Amino acid sequence: MKTPLFNCFNEYNGLLSLTITGNYGETRPELFSGSRTHSTDRTMDLGLAEDHFSRPVGSFVASDIEQLKLAIEECKKLIPELPEHSERQKDTVVKLIHLRLKLQELKDPEEDEPNLRVLLEHRFSKEKSKSVKQNCDKCNTFIWGLIQTWYTCTGCYYRCHSKCMNLITKPCVKSKVSHQSAYELSICPEIGLDRQDYRCAECRTPISLRGIPSEARQCDYTGQYYCSTCHWNDTAIVPARVIHNWEFEPRKVCRSSLRYLALMIARPVLRLKEINPLLFNFVEELVEIRKLRQDILLMKPYFVTCKEAMEARLFLQLQDRQHFVENDDMYSLQDLIDIYSGRLSCSLTEIHTTFAKHIKLDCERCQAKGFVCELCKEGDILFPFDSHTSVCHDCSAVFHRDCYYDNSTTCPRCARMTERKQDEMPHVKEA
Repeated sequence: MKTPLFNCFNEYNGLLSLTITGNYGETRPELFSGSRTHSTDRTMDLGLAEDHFSRPVGSFVASDIEQLKLAIEECKKLIPELPEHSERQKDTVVKLIHLRLKLQELKDPEEDEPNLRVLLEHRFSKEKSKSVKQNCDKCNTFIWGLIQTWYTCTGCYYRCHSKCMNLITKPCVKSKVSHQSAYELSICPEIGLDRQDYRCAECRTPISLRGIPSEARQCDYTGQYYCSTCHWNDTAIVPARVIHNWEFEPRKVCRSSLRYLALMIARPVLRLKEINPLLFNFVEELVEIRKLRQDILLMKPYFVTCKEAMEARLFLQLQDRQHFVENDDMYSLQDLIDIYSGRLSCSLTEIHTTFAKHIKLDCERCQAKGFVCELCKEGDILFPFDSHTSVCHDCSAVFHRDCYYDNSTTCPRCARMTERKQDEMPHVKEA
């Protein structure tokens, strides 16, 4: 004869059957060992073959709350009676946890939660996803999307349970990016646990390297130590190591540094020729990219005054790297990562070829803006981005490189401009 406990489990089996996972979403097989065909021998069936994300038809009413309370009491009575550490006892404990969570949800309906909440510059938006693959950034436990309300910050993607929101002490990292768009450029600037008073640099929880009362974990970006709640051993590429050592091996960083680096990765805030100019002497790829960027800047005046180029929106090919059409010395961390992997060289060379083809072959208006070498007065039409040309720094006239460096006199165009100014001077004095 079936007890009310079994009746309640059968009624809510499709909703409350959830797998038990570890810290990072890995299934713990020890809780579900044994063949599925022997499930009838257990006191309860976890319903692993069921659809865990479905809801029973209809809405919950007061009788459902009473049935849940009855099932919880039955679980509490049954657990001590089962063999200790047995699979049946583990299954019953799991059921008890989820019955209590469901009871809490029924008492505090999800509809009462606002869709948008603002806290410490976070803009939290209520999530509708029922995935259980997320962890709460506050309590470092799973977010059971099926039965728990949770929020995500639209700025820094901080995730947390609804119940954890009032415990948050970390301000939104996006505000730091907006007010302070600069990297820490010292490699792991450690100050020591004693300077931190043996406390987590973020939440001030007592920590030590011996793990008592909590393990101290160092962030390779800030150099400071954090507790296991603020540092999950996530890894990221550290800008300081890239700029000084050209090293791209991911290092362990705290959660706030991970989010900050993710938001900063595409921002062009690194001026390499000032931070580490010697890097261009040892990394050939950087020299190649710098030359391509300089050529694109020389092509820009042609496109700005070309109707066909504006209609074709050629510059949209660089929409993800707008700084490439503004300067040639600012880099983002993503630029350096793509240079190291070789992706940027391939894509930028292709864009350079497309731009040059428009100016030199496809567009008559752009072709008419070319130059003739005034030193030898021979050869084809020259453009400032051609590899065999040189440009006068004063008047921007274009010459063959060999002609320009072999010429012992001044630039012919500069000479004409000087004579013209001298001819205009007497007329100015007479006036």
